[in-house]
Amino acid sequence: MTRNHTPKSLAVLLRARMHPDALPSPPPQLSPPPPTTEPDPAAAPVAAVRHWLNTSASAASPPPAALDGFSDGYRSLDRGGRREVLRSLATDYDVPRARVRDLMRQYMSVASAAAAGGDDADEGKEGAAAALYRMERGLRDALRPRYAGFLEAMNAQPGGLKLLAVLRADLLALLGEENAPALRALDSYLKEKLVTWLSPAALTLHQITWDDPASLLEKIVAYEAVHPIRNLIDLKRRLGVGRRCFGYFHPAIPGEPLIFIEVALHKDMAASIQEVLWDDPPTPESEASCALFYSISSTQIFATLSPIPGFMQWLRAKLASQIKLAETESQDRNSLGGASSTFREFILLPDEEKTIHDAIEQAHGKQGIELLQDILKTNQWVKSEKLSAALKSPLMRLCARYLAREKIRGKALDAVANFHLQNGAMIERINWMADQSEKGIQQSGGIMVNYLYRLDNIEEYALSYSGTGLIQSSPSLSQYLE
Repeated sequence: MTRNHTPKSLAVLLRARMHPDALPSPPPQLSPPPPTTEPDPAAAPVAAVRHWLNTSASAASPPPAALDGFSDGYRSLDRGGRREVLRSLATDYDVPRARVRDLMRQYMSVASAAAAGGDDADEGKEGAAAALYRMERGLRDALRPRYAGFLEAMNAQPGGLKLLAVLRADLLALLGEENAPALRALDSYLKEKLVTWLSPAALTLHQITWDDPASLLEKIVAYEAVHPIRNLIDLKRRLGVGRRCFGYFHPAIPGEPLIFIEVALHKDMAASIQEVLWDDPPTPESEASCALFYSISSTQIFATLSPIPGFMQWLRAKLASQIKLAETESQDRNSLGGASSTFREFILLPDEEKTIHDAIEQAHGKQGIELLQDILKTNQWVKSEKLSAALKSPLMRLCARYLAREKIRGKALDAVANFHLQNGAMIERINWMADQSEKGIQQSGGIMVNYLYRLDNIEEYALSYSGTGLIQSSPSLSQYLE
């Protein structure tokens, strides 16, 4: 893999739904901007931040000193202080609804008068139409929230875009507890703006190496959430022979990777994450034919070795609901002779159920799904060769079903699967015991999945998935789905 990328290969990572962003009209100046005075030194930190917010949001062209004061002050606040400022931003600087109501009354009055004019002179009609256009322009301006100008000015300020990303992260946390309409409106507006300001077209791709500044390497260690970097030796290994690390950077946030991707060069797709992280010696780069994206997403293959974070949660919920249905049916048959429910599924095949029973010394007359539910309550089954062997067949089959068949609103239920499928990947292979960490066992029973990007099919697969929800999968996966 080289640093010269074709448009198709970059499309794997850059595909995103974007929304056109109209040029903003200047915010109305409701009153003369207040003088830019320093806040009272004795004022509480929140009061000082709100002072800078008011100075910035009340001016047609917010002074840089006020924006810097807000940015520095907001960063210094604790969680409670930040939330107080966010509530103020959402409510005190919202759409000026009194002005909107006045303009709407005026508009309706002029529109009614124009309609009642009948066949008057053309000059009168043109004058009424011109007045309506002016009022419509005024209404568009009035419907723009007062915080719009503040957010746009902050984005143009050095370091402002990063501050806005922090602000939205805090806003999302607040929305998880206070789902207020004003907060939702602020989040919706800020999200739309960030989509534009962080457009992939503005990002630059940089290969991260051991020779990059220590401050950047520290961020790679801190931000790696999929497979944590243990120490400097581990970091150097991931940046060394047979490895690549790429970061996407925005010019407004220098030295801060918005996305970074770790790649391993292999002869073929890896079947376990241990094989990727600890292969020694690494594959000679001259012999590599597979670029394995193991920490995000022809003879040249682009593939991932990805987690399946929702599989076990889905399976536990499915087992619990089926056990409940079975109990209800049993009661109905005893009392009314009822028929089987249409919602009843046979989670385990007969051979799988027998194997699980044989692996349990004391089954106490329980059904196979009850035994499976009991086994999966802890991660101890991984330590038993007998239990692991008994669970391999049902878990691999059910995992394939979860990835390829279980959907929500017509798209893959698993969030990671949905991400790769909408980017044009296919489900190539699932790998037993590929992640034996405690997190891996808890989330997916240790199973990981290879998503494969075939450059000639990326566009076709992405369009078919987006349009019809069709999930492309290989014959190796299909064997579990028959």
